[in-house]
Amino acid sequence: MKVRIIQTAYTLNSDDLQKNYEGMIALMQECNEPLDIIVMPEYCDVPAAQIGKKAYRNAIAKYNAGVMENAIAMAKRCHSIVFINCAYVTEKGKMRNTTHAIDREGNVVGRYYKAHPAPKEDKPESMGGVEMDSSYTFNGKDPYTLEIEGIKFGFMTCYDFYMYEEFPQVARQDVDIIIGCSHQRTDTHSALEIINRFLCYNTNAYLIRASVSLGEDSSIGGGSCVIAPNGDVLVDMKSRAGYETVEIDPTKKYFKPAGYNGLPKAHYQYIEDGRRPWLYRNGGAGVVQFDKFMEYPRLCAHRGFNTVAPENSLPAYGAAVALGAEEIEFDIWSTKDGVLVSCHDSTLERVSDGEGNIWDYTYEELLKFDFGVKHGEKFKGLRICTFEEILKRFASRTIFNIHVKIWDKETEDDKLEEIAGLIRKYDCERHCYFMSSNYNMLKKAKEKYPLIGVCVGAGGEPWKIVDRAIEIGAEKVQLYKPYFNQEMIDKAHANGIKCNVFWSDDPKEANEFLDMGIDCILTNDYLNIYNAVENRLAKNK
Repeated sequence: MKVRIIQTAYTLNSDDLQKNYEGMIALMQECNEPLDIIVMPEYCDVPAAQIGKKAYRNAIAKYNAGVMENAIAMAKRCHSIVFINCAYVTEKGKMRNTTHAIDREGNVVGRYYKAHPAPKEDKPESMGGVEMDSSYTFNGKDPYTLEIEGIKFGFMTCYDFYMYEEFPQVARQDVDIIIGCSHQRTDTHSALEIINRFLCYNTNAYLIRASVSLGEDSSIGGGSCVIAPNGDVLVDMKSRAGYETVEIDPTKKYFKPAGYNGLPKAHYQYIEDGRRPWLYRNGGAGVVQFDKFMEYPRLCAHRGFNTVAPENSLPAYGAAVALGAEEIEFDIWSTKDGVLVSCHDSTLERVSDGEGNIWDYTYEELLKFDFGVKHGEKFKGLRICTFEEILKRFASRTIFNIHVKIWDKETEDDKLEEIAGLIRKYDCERHCYFMSSNYNMLKKAKEKYPLIGVCVGAGGEPWKIVDRAIEIGAEKVQLYKPYFNQEMIDKAHANGIKCNVFWSDDPKEANEFLDMGIDCILTNDYLNIYNAVENRLAKNK
């Protein structure tokens, strides 16, 4: 197959839009001979740097139609499959970063929406973003593939190339060619080559990547290339504007011995034979959105779904997660020998067949007590669970509202480093937050571990909770009924603070809390309250 990559001129001067656009169209119109595949860069409708949403959108409005018209004409003229990236407005009016696939007759036959919009793309305008739609990126799904003329295409756009954890997932799709419409304006040529060769070697696919030239002498950006499945670079344009053409055979794959004297396999197949996914970062469709992305209002299963299973137990947490609870709340204490365990009370009488304070027993001693029998005979023999067991089973499957009871007690060993270390170990820093009425500990936690949110609890001064949260820059408050009012909720929201309320198991009351603007309701009876407020919850699962 005869493949062409077009590398257009791109400048950081916003006034160069028209000049760069005309240069790009000229390159497209130079393509007259028969070709099989043509690939063009990212955001062809914004051919020079633009600052701010208004300027960005103005460029798209001015050049988008012309870019698509010329791409379609080029496909027909060259009888070629064309891949070009420019903005696309969906039926719902959402504007997305889109790679369009155009067949040899000039028909748009597929659209790839960038899987990982760069931070500035989907940020609010107030934060310097251009507010491109990224709502589609918050649900688990297989990588987008498209089959044309018996060739299976995969796609990556710019920022996607940095998400190495996606490479094995792309490899599993058995694609022949990966189309990369890109910018990557801050990487050196050598860095881009490493990334691109690594991608091909790990997916057993060709890469056809088109980027933009920042000037003939630039050492960054550019790097439009064609790379074979074995990692061989067939062509690399570095920073030269223009185009290059190369012949490839998409059916030609690279197989190597799977280990010494092993049978020939693709590299990713060899890796899959020995993969240990539990050693890596959390991933897959079961991972929920980060706390800061997940929509409100929400329900939080207080102590798990504890109307069906013993509170603060793995069965209660599991039931809540299985039902789709956006959050679960649990309490942690430290045993006499320093093991972090989950229990609401500081004492054992109500929740087990033991007596006395949790901290007066070692973990092994606590295991001798039954933490299920008081809920019902079916749970007889249930043992206390550790903080690490909760993380191991449910990390990133829900948001954790972690009530650190140790801090409320103000012991000498606050365990902050150990708690945060376990959270990091199980890769859920952005899927949890600390809740406590200990103002000083929350302040310390926020300073040392800024990725983990903090929520100010009521403590002995419930009417001052919002002011305390504002003072330390907390993300949330946990209001304690009946010690709050509408004024407190409004003040919290005015300062960017979300409002939990502890608690409600009554459907009528729960709806009243939502009417007041409560963001998250803690409940002991998750399913009953969920059914009562389902139509008011912003679900994005």
